[in-house]
Amino acid sequence: MRTYRELFGAPEFTPLFLSSSLHVAASTVSGLALGVLVYGATGSPLLAALSMFGQALAQVVGATVLMSAADRVPPRAALVGLAALFAVGTAVQAVPGMPVWALFVVLFVMGAAASLGGGVRYGLLNEILAREGYLLGRSVMNMVTGLMQVAGYAVGGVLITVMSPRGTLLLGAGLYLGSAVVTRFGLSERAPRVAGRASVTETWRTNRLLWSSRPRRYTYLALWVPNGLVVGCEALFVPYDPERAGLLFAFAALGMFIGDTVAGRFLPRRWRARLDSPLRLLLAVPYVVFLFGPPLALAVVAVTLASVGFASTLLLQERLMALTPEELSGQALGLHGAGMMTAQGLAAGLAGAVAQWTSPSVAIGVMAAMSVAVTVALAPGLRSPVDAEPAGDPSWGVAGEAESAREAGSGGGGGSGTEGVESGGRQGAEREGAVSGSAEREARRGRPRRTAPGGVHERAVSGGREDAGTSAGGGGGADG
Repeated sequence: MRTYRELFGAPEFTPLFLSSSLHVAASTVSGLALGVLVYGATGSPLLAALSMFGQALAQVVGATVLMSAADRVPPRAALVGLAALFAVGTAVQAVPGMPVWALFVVLFVMGAAASLGGGVRYGLLNEILAREGYLLGRSVMNMVTGLMQVAGYAVGGVLITVMSPRGTLLLGAGLYLGSAVVTRFGLSERAPRVAGRASVTETWRTNRLLWSSRPRRYTYLALWVPNGLVVGCEALFVPYDPERAGLLFAFAALGMFIGDTVAGRFLPRRWRARLDSPLRLLLAVPYVVFLFGPPLALAVVAVTLASVGFASTLLLQERLMALTPEELSGQALGLHGAGMMTAQGLAAGLAGAVAQWTSPSVAIGVMAAMSVAVTVALAPGLRSPVDAEPAGDPSWGVAGEAESAREAGSGGGGGSGTEGVESGGRQGAEREGAVSGSAEREARRGRPRRTAPGGVHERAVSGGREDAGTSAGGGGGADG
């Protein structure tokens, strides 16, 4: 799948695209309105930053207790319910006289629920499209996020002036309801990807399984930390220049749109692994100019250029999917989304605290320097290709997970090698059951599923290359 015509011709991609667009538009205008409302009431850069991005902090709660539901609930019903919850929560925030602490309570509840939404939505995208179409589909979803943010921040700034922040929040609630309607009537009912009941225990078990692979650990850290620190820079746009913050946000979204368009549609496969680290450096370096109090034109250029670097996230998402069994794709993507949003929320809080003690411009430069340092530190762990087949692990399956369990057991110091093998065996048996159910779904969708010896499927990477599990890959100090 290489063209947009093929992509939008895929059944159910268009309604998922439209509902996601409405969701992003709602989040953009309501987030900007809430940030202006809180800053006007408190005058605090820290609280303003947390009101716009602090919802992400609550996603760590969802990642630890709700995430197993991403593959275990009917996708359409889950997305409709979450959109309705966001509509109600946003409308409540618009009630006159709401104290600031109550606004943050509502924000926390919505953030915890949002951690589930990303896993459900992008797990469904992975199910709707063939594996080789995921990168193009995800790039289009990221592009529409950029477009909706450009429009949302530009229009949102006008709406706040014309309608007031509370009126703009009510408009955001209406957009969330629109997303729920499109989802309900545009998507078909689907069974959960994995059988069984969601639980905290299952969430933790699968999260440990996803974290047990060293290549996935480095990929997750690269997805979360440099990105999050740069979002900390963006969280200071309102205190940096309250009157022109919407303009800065709009050009940041424009830069992200340009980067995702180029990476998803035009970047050759052979360049993707080579460019993810340079793009993450590009994401941070231009923000250093804020240390010198640049004029508005230079600030806009720096923000736009830096945001092109968000394309590195798209390349790392493709790497994550190549490293993850398909039946765990929903929770893997949900963990990525929740971890990234949590990192962004923490970075927003840190940036606000630094700005509180120094100034917004100094804090932006500090956060950018920290992002550069983290990117450089993680680079060695991301050099191994995902299609490398480690010795002694010729296929991705029970043996690979047993190896991961042994590695986790020996690294944690809390269990013996035998316990690690037994844990790997139990996990392997559970995964075989999940694979069986996934194979039946693949057959119903008309997509063949290759099977490795012993009944454990081989994971196919786009381009037809087979990717073996890589628990034994090299790594460095980021394992902790």
